[in-house]
Amino acid sequence: MTPFEYVTVLISIILGLGITQIVTGLADLIHQWDRVKVYWPHLLWIFLIFFLHIQEWWATYELRDFSSWRLTTFFFVILYPIILFILAKLLFPFGLLEGTIDLKEFYFDNFRRIFGWSVVLIVFALLTNIFVLSYPVIDQLPQIVFLAVLLIMAVGNLKNERLHQLLIIVFAIVSIAIIIVTWSRETSIISQ
Repeated sequence: MTPFEYVTVLISIILGLGITQIVTGLADLIHQWDRVKVYWPHLLWIFLIFFLHIQEWWATYELRDFSSWRLTTFFFVILYPIILFILAKLLFPFGLLEGTIDLKEFYFDNFRRIFGWSVVLIVFALLTNIFVLSYPVIDQLPQIVFLAVLLIMAVGNLKNERLHQLLIIVFAIVSIAIIIVTWSRETSIISQ
């Protein structure tokens, strides 16, 4: 077994737990659908965090040629999936046995926590990209902008609904663009 294979086992387990959390949370909401008041920006956040889980699993393959595995490096790399799991858990209300599940109210009661952990997630992504994968800082500009926006909104406790709706739409569009660019890049590499 190579060091990469050994390391990716635990990363995959943690990502699997996060995906399980999201799928279970969605199933719980569907199961209690008659009690749920849907808020579309919150649902988009759920799908964005789900996408980040899948994207992280896919991106982990980039580490296959990394040869300097140490416990500290592994700890650093595994923090990203752990934070994704925490975000997956934070996105769903729990313990509501009766009454209406108002996702808009839940979102605005918890967005600072979600954005705060998203900031931590982006910080670890930036540090991993720069120090482990050796990506140039200039290539990290979209993540740095996301970090700044989320930090301002979380610290400023900005509750403007239109601003939150615009934010998740932009994040979703950028995520789709990343998929298209990455797919195009991978397709051109494969065809060479």
